Amino acid sequence: MINLVLFGPPGAGKGTQAVFLKEKYELVHISTGDVFRANIKSATALGVLAKSYIDQGKLVPDSVTIDMLKSEVLANPKAKGFIFDGFPRTISQANALDDFLKEQQSQINGMIALEVPEELLVTRLLKRGAESGRSDDQNVGKIKRRFEEYRTKTEPVKNHYEAQGKYYGVNGVGSIGDIAEKISNTIDNW
Repeated sequence: MINLVLFGPPGAGKGTQAVFLKEKYELVHISTGDVFRANIKSATALGVLAKSYIDQGKLVPDSVTIDMLKSEVLANPKAKGFIFDGFPRTISQANALDDFLKEQQSQINGMIALEVPEELLVTRLLKRGAESGRSDDQNVGKIKRRFEEYRTKTEPVKNHYEAQGKYYGVNGVGSIGDIAEKISNTIDNW
């Protein structure tokens, strides 16, 4: 079983590469954003709870996020592994994920971190915003705030997996195929 955390700042290409990884390794892709939207749209108990926080402009507590994630993993008992995209975002989430997988007699095999210079990320996000209409990708100020949030809250998760010898930085600049090949080579050499 392969369980990996796909990591990197906004615009690094995590979603694009997740499609490739899902296909090549027959993994279940769990995108935290997609899981939140699906639970809210379906009005599950966790979705209603998450929406109550979002509607108040508050962050959804780790416990709710973790419960949604656990539900997704448990809903796929025959999976050959999982890609965790957008999770964990904090050290407490990383610890909770490690503990949950241990209960399932599994573990994270590695964190694949897409490393891309910030100037290129801004360009990518502005292009995505123009194409998709995502308002959070159309304003440089908002983009920079997301980077700051990433640096202060999410980037420390890198140290968590680095301390376990499970951190693998991959240059996220180049063609989609070239980056996919670099990721594949990393995974195949675990």
